[in-house]
Amino acid sequence: MTLYVMIFIWIVMGVIIAALAENIFTGERPYGTANDYVISIVATVLTGFADWYIVPIFFSGQIILFIAAVLEPPLVALFCLWLARKIKSR
Repeated sequence: MTLYVMIFIWIVMGVIIAALAENIFTGERPYGTANDYVISIVATVLTGFADWYIVPIFFSGQIILFIAAVLEPPLVALFCLWLARKIKSR
């Protein structure tokens, strides 16, 4: 799978996570809807790039690379959105 396809997948995952964030986390969006989308997309793309370039150093299988590049970015995006809500609530 090419890097361009993965970037597209990461962006779509970021949009989906941001759209679902209101249902996952209680309360309203402290920084607004647009910032939730920005935080989520940036988190998924940066994590995806890290996985794309770092995972092959330790593991040689394409399946492991694909799993890491598809499963970890949404989890990091959820963590970043949760962290943003915790920072704003203080």
